[in-house]
Amino acid sequence: MISSIIVSLANAYTVIIFVYVLMSWLPDTTNGVIGQVYRALGTLCEPYLGLFRRFIPPIGGMIDISPIVALLVLQFVVRLIIGIL
Repeated sequence: MISSIIVSLANAYTVIIFVYVLMSWLPDTTNGVIGQVYRALGTLCEPYLGLFRRFIPPIGGMIDISPIVALLVLQFVVRLIIGIL
């Protein structure tokens, strides 16, 4: 029971991070409803992604792989917790 809740929450957060990263590619995410959604997702994602951005610099100054690493770590931790339970 609790393991399925943990997996569901992790999956939901994974989708939120994925949508946030995809929205960062949009040309204008500062105005309107899209901007509000982007800022709301940023409020949820940036504290976690910021942990990884401190240690992983962008490749070539432009390509940020920290979301990929953050998602891998999230999935690893969830599997570890499920294994313990």
